Amino acid sequence: MANKRQAAGYVAVVAACFAAGIFAGLAPVRVNNYFYDWMTGLAAFQPWTPESVVVALDEATFAQRGGPRKMRTILAEALDAIAAAEPNVVAIDVTLPDQGDLAEDERLEAALRKIGKLVLSCRVAGTQWEDPAPLFGGLAKALGHVHTETEASDGVSRQIMLEAIAGGERRWALALEAFSAARGERPVDSPEDVQIGKVVVPASRGRGNRALLIRYLHPGAIPRISALAIDRQRDALRGKTVFLGVTDLTVAEDRLTNPYGDSVAGVEVHAQVYETLAHGQFLTPAGDLTLIAVCAALAIAAGLTFQFLGGWPAYLTGLAVVATAACVPYQFFRAGIVLPFAAPVAVAWLSSAGAAIYQHFFVRRQLRQSESEKSRYQQAIHWAAHEMRTPLTAIQGSSEILSRYKLPEAKQHQLSEMINSESKRLSRIIQTFLDVERLADGQMEMKRDPFDAAAIVETCLSRIAPIAERKNISIHLDTDVAGTLIGDRELMEYALYNLLTNAVKYSPTDTEVHVRADLRAGELRLAVRDQGMGMDAKELKQVFRKFYRTKRAEASGEAGTGIGLSIVEQIVVHHGGRIEVDSTPGEGSCFTMVFRAQPASHVQTVDRGR
Repeated sequence: MANKRQAAGYVAVVAACFAAGIFAGLAPVRVNNYFYDWMTGLAAFQPWTPESVVVALDEATFAQRGGPRKMRTILAEALDAIAAAEPNVVAIDVTLPDQGDLAEDERLEAALRKIGKLVLSCRVAGTQWEDPAPLFGGLAKALGHVHTETEASDGVSRQIMLEAIAGGERRWALALEAFSAARGERPVDSPEDVQIGKVVVPASRGRGNRALLIRYLHPGAIPRISALAIDRQRDALRGKTVFLGVTDLTVAEDRLTNPYGDSVAGVEVHAQVYETLAHGQFLTPAGDLTLIAVCAALAIAAGLTFQFLGGWPAYLTGLAVVATAACVPYQFFRAGIVLPFAAPVAVAWLSSAGAAIYQHFFVRRQLRQSESEKSRYQQAIHWAAHEMRTPLTAIQGSSEILSRYKLPEAKQHQLSEMINSESKRLSRIIQTFLDVERLADGQMEMKRDPFDAAAIVETCLSRIAPIAERKNISIHLDTDVAGTLIGDRELMEYALYNLLTNAVKYSPTDTEVHVRADLRAGELRLAVRDQGMGMDAKELKQVFRKFYRTKRAEASGEAGTGIGLSIVEQIVVHHGGRIEVDSTPGEGSCFTMVFRAQPASHVQTVDRGR
């Protein structure tokens, strides 16, 4: 039963650490984002040829072409140069909602007409779509929204909304429309994904606007060509999907930060989304069940580690479990699954710490219990040896006399009776020893029989009288003994007899020992007072501690183990009573046992003088 309780407690501790780790792992969003960015750099795509190119309206372009106010003229010139390079698709990340200067608009319109597959941008304004002016919009193969999404906690762009809805009309993201145009297939959507030709994009509606995690290539992996250098780098544009937009961060409307910590313009993010779609290695968030399963496995590993290992092997294995927890999210990331970092690590740390602490204190408790049991066993042996020495000596001496000498019949009868009496006494001592041990260990319920207090006092006085006579010590019963006690008579006799034995043992010759009984208010006080060596206040505090003997007792030459009074205290406490001590060095001691009692028969005062 104890092992089952221990196992249940251990499982409960590990389970609590598992739950606390899951809960703690939900809070540190920044920690998860930090490691997401770190894994993005560590597990970036192997080098491959990008399908897209960014044509940048950069600082130099605006400086040489008249600044942002000449935007449409700059766009027209760039488109003329791009058209000559024969790209596959051109996606423009500049919204053109209004008509401007007639000559500039006509020139821009003419340039747009030269592009075979053209994708123009739109955005939500209020509750409606803000589309390109009809002059330009009619030339586009598709319109794609340019809304990007950043993490609220740190402002980093890690995902994009593939769809956006305004005025009851849905529009796909600019990069998705460009990819659709490049593949010659329209998007086909379901609640769980979006399919373009053979490419299935895992972007469910349940995540909100079909959010897609962007699998960023390393900075510089996607070519970026200044609008001023198109004519010199036409070959880099041929057959590519070109994203044309503003990269001058002082002019761009959407200035973002990528997972590498670089400031980028929206057009560069759209190109990264396109490459994610083109490469087909998508990232999907791990489901709740997956996260729970991983964390549960780590908690179980930590629990088993400290269940079956101990010492340094356990702690080193526990550290290995924590290290594994830190590596698991990266392995999932390489497989295209984004597993939060904080929860597995928190579960591994807490479960390992909780299991280690539980096992540490459990082992210490077992060690203390083992040492306590060993100590109790040794104490019991000392006590038994001490208590059985007297009757064994009497039996041994009497039997030796009977065997060696031819004695009169009367003397033989006397020695035989002594052997019989001491044998019975020895039997009672052994039974008392076993009963005290069982009581101390909680294995036996104490007897609850009624008996007269006078009877045990009379019995103990009769047994102590011969011992007292050898030292010429008088035993006096100063009062009548009245009252009925409830409990184990033999144990009670042992307690009183032990007090009387100590009083005689540690008292000088030609002194007196007084026994007094008072029955008042339902309590019986049995006191034994001697004229022995006494004890000081410091010794009184330890007198009931097992194996403790005062310096005066050790110097007296009397044999003893220091266990008798501790057993007396156990007997008194198990009877619901208490024991009091009053002592003065050189003047003697008085031990008083106090029990609950009821009025009953009594015995007259007895005076046992010299």
